[in-house]
Amino acid sequence: MEGFALQHQHGKAKVRVGRLWRGATSQEHRFVEWNVSVSITSFVLPAFTDGDNSKIVATDSIKNTIYYLAKQCTEELSLEDFGVVVGQHFLRTYPKIVTGAKVILSQKPWERVVVDGVEHNHGFKLGSGKHTAEVIIGSNGCVKVTSGITDLSLLKTTQSGFEKFVRDQFTILPDTDERMLASTITGVWSYSGKPANYQRSWEAVKKVLMDTFFGSPPTGVYSPSVQHTLYQMAKAVLVRFPEIENIHLNMPNIHFLPVNLPTVGVKFENDVFLPTDEPHGSIEAKLSRMEIFQCKL
Repeated sequence: MEGFALQHQHGKAKVRVGRLWRGATSQEHRFVEWNVSVSITSFVLPAFTDGDNSKIVATDSIKNTIYYLAKQCTEELSLEDFGVVVGQHFLRTYPKIVTGAKVILSQKPWERVVVDGVEHNHGFKLGSGKHTAEVIIGSNGCVKVTSGITDLSLLKTTQSGFEKFVRDQFTILPDTDERMLASTITGVWSYSGKPANYQRSWEAVKKVLMDTFFGSPPTGVYSPSVQHTLYQMAKAVLVRFPEIENIHLNMPNIHFLPVNLPTVGVKFENDVFLPTDEPHGSIEAKLSRMEIFQCKL
């Protein structure tokens, strides 16, 4: 490798896992559907330079290991905890080969069906907001966990506006203090300390994000811009959860355009809209605490 530097990793991507836990004394079933991707860094330079595969953990073996570990988890566990189990397995099983592991996971939002006000024991339906996680484990054993949410689609039909922005020769958008606000939100947050329960923490963060977006049920809360609402949502999460060190939110502004066709009898009165998602406004930001200790991987 004289004169060259090689960075490499390998693994198995998009391994789909369905895991069902049946209670020993209860008829209530617990079910999750995960998508798991694993990348490992390892001492396999001879595979690249000399065609020597003797230290490669085959990607098919990585896939099979994921199913084996899912089977071994006889008690229900969170997406993040399973990611830690997977990552640590490769470092502990191949200590002379594997130097690091990254596990990226997502969980379909299956939620229990409610029939006549009672939760069904074994019936599920898809909800909104997909749970995501990333687990990175370094050669020194340091574990870094990131949680997130995707596809959280929120809309409110009033209590939103956009005024007093920059105006120049390219501006045709009018000021308004009455409009719809809609977004399909992606969020990612990092922990400085492990919460008591990752799944419950994720559910609580989702609730804080939604509650801040909408405001109280009777009146809501006014949004002067997507930027302001994003900041209020991110700040609310950091205030509520001291173990979260930062949060990144991506909030595209999904437009509902006024339909105004007076010549055919359709006068816009905040009632008829054209839904569109392309093009859309793109707004994102990351809010962090100051002077957070970083785990060195």
